[in-house]
Amino acid sequence: MSPAQPTAPRHCDEVRAPGAVLAVPGDIMTRTGGYLYCRRLLAALRALHREVAHLALGPSFPDPTPPDMQAAAARLAAVPAGSPVIIDGLAMGAMDRTVLTGISAPIIALVHHPLAHEIGLSPGRRDHLYRTERENLALAAHIIVTSPHTAALLASEYGVASARITVARPGTDRPSGTASKIDPPLILAVGIQVPRKGHDVLLRALARLADRPWQAVIAGAALDASYAARLSRLRTELDLSKRVRLAGGLPDATLARLYGQAGLFALATRYEGYGIVFDEAMAHGLPIVTCATGAVADTVAPDAGLLVPPDDPTAFAEALVRVLDEKATRVAMAAASASAGQSLPGWEDTARCVADVLDRVAAGC
Repeated sequence: MSPAQPTAPRHCDEVRAPGAVLAVPGDIMTRTGGYLYCRRLLAALRALHREVAHLALGPSFPDPTPPDMQAAAARLAAVPAGSPVIIDGLAMGAMDRTVLTGISAPIIALVHHPLAHEIGLSPGRRDHLYRTERENLALAAHIIVTSPHTAALLASEYGVASARITVARPGTDRPSGTASKIDPPLILAVGIQVPRKGHDVLLRALARLADRPWQAVIAGAALDASYAARLSRLRTELDLSKRVRLAGGLPDATLARLYGQAGLFALATRYEGYGIVFDEAMAHGLPIVTCATGAVADTVAPDAGLLVPPDDPTAFAEALVRVLDEKATRVAMAAASASAGQSLPGWEDTARCVADVLDRVAAGC
């Protein structure tokens, strides 16, 4: 399996790189980890003087409407044969096979996590997505994933040879300015409002901490309206309205300020293919309370976090209590988190890794 970064930098002025295309469904400015990865990768590749075009596909993927599927087929078929096309997993895993066989350019799949591993799918829907994604990945010249966990899943469950997979870990920005912690301590959760992020579990855990001083912010766009309404009702039912703010999607500057104010980071996630927010928390030196699921154990540095089983509000509450009540534990976790944050790759590292894949695929390697 390829390393997360190439062993030596490629000087882009020495050899003119071939053009490439990044195909992403919907609005690339959408505030999720997957879209953040795509737009930061695109910007970083261009900063390396790579000629990479952004190709917008219809927003309905991974449940494409017939018009979006037809438009995707036409746009992808028009990509020149010499320009590798990176197709984001939301589209790659759900496309008709005929769309992909109609592409003359070499295909590179970008898989954040397999579509069939989303939470809340019916058995029939999960089986359909699994079969479609497995068949489509077989047509890719190479596959880029964001974590070793996803690489292992594709090798073990999807029949992808490890030699066809490259791990390109997301980059992380170093925080600017100084932290300004607030009192009572701020518990920060960052994640879109969908069931997979487990904000309902976090609310139930926080309700068990009523006798302690704390405040909490859950930041993340309400992409699932019914789940967002459920969270709002649950906050009221648990008498947390005065202590927990459902902040929705926030500008980068506002979110950075919250990271600087927070005393700990908490995300009761049910599954993560990577979890960029954990890197952000470590870049800010925050103790982390989360769940042992998916790629979390590979992403959160040892000693920086307490990991409990998913869907267990009691265990999550107990972990929060340890961090809030035990100063020595909190200080040690913060130090481990800050140390790990200092060693995280930047977006240029991610782009160089992907650029190496583009070069190899363009050369037929």
